[in-house]
Amino acid sequence: MSTDSLPGPKRFPKAALILGWLVLLLGLLHWLFQPMPAWGLAQEPQAAEVAVLMSPTQLAEGGRLFTNTCAGCHLNGGNIVRRDRNLKLKTLQRNGIDGPGAIAQIAAEGIGRMDGYAKVLGPDGPEKVGAWVWQQALENWPRSS
Repeated sequence: MSTDSLPGPKRFPKAALILGWLVLLLGLLHWLFQPMPAWGLAQEPQAAEVAVLMSPTQLAEGGRLFTNTCAGCHLNGGNIVRRDRNLKLKTLQRNGIDGPGAIAQIAAEGIGRMDGYAKVLGPDGPEKVGAWVWQQALENWPRSS
């Protein structure tokens, strides 16, 4: 059989090619210019939102409790045991921890290798620590702990 008898590739009309590229370009532009949450980068809450939940005295108490109980492993929001489990805002959000309540629950009950500290922190301790840690994360851990 000779190659002359085989059918050749079908050619698309020029208008169809242009339309295809245009649709592809528009799809790309739509994807690029979607609002930030579509990229998985939720808008950061403001530190004022935390202040509404706790008084300055309660936040200071949360900082004291954090320093006495948590800073041994989480100095300045880091993690000496597992670096990928730090308390930085980006890491918290990546792990689905979206506010002081979630942090308080972890402080009280523990998670993974971390034990819970409800008894050590006292009756309102986990909530105070959660609010303080969240505020620090929002401010990119400006104060040393």
